[in-house]
Amino acid sequence: MTIFAKKTKMSSIRIIGGVTRHPLYRFNEPINIQINHHEQIAIVGRNASGKSLLVDTIVGRYPLLQNEVFFDFCGNNNNVYENVKYITFRDSYGDGECLYYQQRFNSQDAEITPLVKDLLPNSSDKTLEKEIYTIFGIDSFIEKNIVALSSGELRKFQLAKSLLGNPRILIIDNPFIGLDYPTREQLKDLFEQLIAQFDLQIILVVSKDEDIPSFITHVIEVENRICKTKISADEYLNQANSTPERILSTEKRERILNLPCKLSDNENRQIVKLNNVNIRYDNRTILHNLTWEIQCGEKWALSGNNGSGKSTLLSLICADNPQSYACDISLFGKKRGSGESIWDIKKRIGYVSPEMHRAFLKNIPAIEIIASGLKDTIGLYQKAKPEDIAASEWWLDVFGILHLKDRIFTQLSSGEQRLILLARAFVKNPDLIVLDEPMHGLDASNQRLAKDIIEAFCHQKDKTMIMVTHYESELPDCITHRLCLKKGHLEQVLNSLSLRRNNNFYLS
Repeated sequence: MTIFAKKTKMSSIRIIGGVTRHPLYRFNEPINIQINHHEQIAIVGRNASGKSLLVDTIVGRYPLLQNEVFFDFCGNNNNVYENVKYITFRDSYGDGECLYYQQRFNSQDAEITPLVKDLLPNSSDKTLEKEIYTIFGIDSFIEKNIVALSSGELRKFQLAKSLLGNPRILIIDNPFIGLDYPTREQLKDLFEQLIAQFDLQIILVVSKDEDIPSFITHVIEVENRICKTKISADEYLNQANSTPERILSTEKRERILNLPCKLSDNENRQIVKLNNVNIRYDNRTILHNLTWEIQCGEKWALSGNNGSGKSTLLSLICADNPQSYACDISLFGKKRGSGESIWDIKKRIGYVSPEMHRAFLKNIPAIEIIASGLKDTIGLYQKAKPEDIAASEWWLDVFGILHLKDRIFTQLSSGEQRLILLARAFVKNPDLIVLDEPMHGLDASNQRLAKDIIEAFCHQKDKTMIMVTHYESELPDCITHRLCLKKGHLEQVLNSLSLRRNNNFYLS
């Protein structure tokens, strides 16, 4: 039960000696927090430290034994549902779920899902509604089916939907991941405007210190399921520790470098060839006359604003898009539609993406998630062979998460889930590794570890990579080429050996 403060007007949220009823969701020490009016909060900590668990406790998902959560909404009605909005990292397509992984790229099946315009609430404040629509570019995808949204568009939709309700307290788990740079900056500006004009109180759950905006006044750090004392943002940032330049051990790096080469049977050095590719859904053009070639051993950074067509482009390469048969596409030297099956293609590709993360939110052990990468299935439908388990454990150990092998996937933190899916992408030692925003939700240390592993993997002979990210800092040093999409068109192709860290390069 949630209790509302009647005497004090100082704190908007207060927990004293909080202990959850269910032992599984308890902190190692009782929770004591007081968040005052006009304080803007960042909850920080490493992956699996308990950040999301703390928020779930605050919003009442896990009831306390005693001394329940106190809220004070400054004279507004005491309805928590109306006054507190919580957007979690675990995206979902509106009020339902994606029926299957490739549904977004199958136009007929996508049509059974609702339109964006039907899921957005009407706001009583039309000025606020107009501003939110403008900042998030809602009009550009308001007629889309919800399942057809890109990862970034989906996050914009979720933010707009919550803000249109004009809440008093807005809690967001990793608000900036999946958003291109212009939208991230606009969102920060919007938050500041809402704080000033509508007295909105914001609580951000972030995995990296660089994601703490300037309007944050205080920080609550969570470590090993212990909620530390609230301190000022300046104090926290001044004492923050830097991330080591390398985290992957020399021994594990050598293990990766010594993996057996698998491309010796490939006489054609061309991995991907797209010739004047066009992809349309009804009256929407996603890709227009796009031509792109990737040679064996190249490492590409693929960028572009949200909705520019990046994920659709990758779906063609990974054999997830049925329109690929109508296009002039060759993969590993073989033209699509010439008799090869999608499994012949997939067995040579390792892949991770936000869509895949959503598709894998199932109650199955982590070891089975990784082993499914050897079968290219969403889930494991036959008992894994001993050698498959051994390969999965090998990569779990490389990522430093062998202790998670028997844990249920949905019971892991979002950062742990992402590491599991990364291990799945590498488990078959693929010729081509495709990483679509692979570092979603990772803390700075795990991000550095993932970069080390990617770099070691790509230093093997004849390994090819495509990586999508909206953060320049996430790109590994092994990148050799860049491609930028702008509304389905190829904007530029650059050789990054000469422009590796050139600020003139447009990385959205």
